[in-house]
Amino acid sequence: MTDDAPRLTALAHSLPATVPFVGPEAQERTRGGRRFRARLGANENGFGPSPRVVEAIANAAPEMWKYCDPESHELKEALSAHLGVPAANIAIGEGIDGLLGLTVRLYMEAGQPVVTSLGAYPTFNYHIVGFGGRAVAVPYRDDRESLDGLLEAVRQENPPLVYLSNPDNPMGSWWETAELERFMDALPASTMLLLDEAYGEFAPEAALPALDPSRKNVLRFRTFSKAYGLAGLRCGYAIGHADAITAFEKVRNHYGMSLMTQVAAQAALADPAHIDETRRKVARARDEIGRIARANGLKPLPSATNFVALDSGADGAFALKLMQALLDRDVFVRKPMAPGLDRCIRVSVGPDDELAIFAAELPGALTQARGN
Repeated sequence: MTDDAPRLTALAHSLPATVPFVGPEAQERTRGGRRFRARLGANENGFGPSPRVVEAIANAAPEMWKYCDPESHELKEALSAHLGVPAANIAIGEGIDGLLGLTVRLYMEAGQPVVTSLGAYPTFNYHIVGFGGRAVAVPYRDDRESLDGLLEAVRQENPPLVYLSNPDNPMGSWWETAELERFMDALPASTMLLLDEAYGEFAPEAALPALDPSRKNVLRFRTFSKAYGLAGLRCGYAIGHADAITAFEKVRNHYGMSLMTQVAAQAALADPAHIDETRRKVARARDEIGRIARANGLKPLPSATNFVALDSGADGAFALKLMQALLDRDVFVRKPMAPGLDRCIRVSVGPDDELAIFAAELPGALTQARGN
């Protein structure tokens, strides 16, 4: 930057101009436009949204000259009925990512620590650093986020926020209600728990504690991106105490939720049978990924999500080579990068034809990674 140009703030100047994830589209551009044949890396719902959603979007298209309802009133009411909690306990935003950023802005002062897990969802770290905070990362234990380790870090750091995803990304692991409630009860009143339940629709019922908006220091985040198949429209929501939900009004983008997104999300909620069928498809695809992995000497880890982490049986360097070999074969997958977790690759569920491509290409990718 030249001396005669407008100056960024010191914080903005210190940050890298990067995003937490390199999207498959960007990777395809670096490959000269060659498309991936199997898109199994972004934990999207390749089975697609409900036909009712597609119809609602088509019917609503002529109305897109209108601004959205800045209060998302009808969507809040639909979520209230779906969840069994008052609309006053629900905030809606541009995916969980957007709501996490607002939450960091609301509760974290520059320089303060925030507790998370080493290798957990990197977009949350992006928000911490972007607002001048300090991420305190607790290592996983036995391929799960360590509840005891997180609690110990909270006691040592006295942070305004602690982040936990359940089920977890990138490992697919989960905690059940009794342990989660023990964790919540042990937190100090001054620390807000950000419980990310993006994959909750795929989880065992026991992994989702009953919603209790009376807890003043718990915000639970859910999304339409995964089970509902609406990742491209960016809609998430937070559930919490009315005081915490009202605070979002201070900082949110009031016209950030498009009219089309509001229409689509309401239509998705109105088709529970489609979600049930999606769950069945996801379970079958997880089983198929596990079968493919075992047939090639890899170990699938138990998963309560729409992806499976596959233990390569080696180290992070080998897993990185394996991921690259699959990318070379037009199979888009990702992998954890944190020490201990980085021995795995992560494969999202998808339609049968894309899993068949993965099955066909994995043996050759393993050979390439081994240098044979």
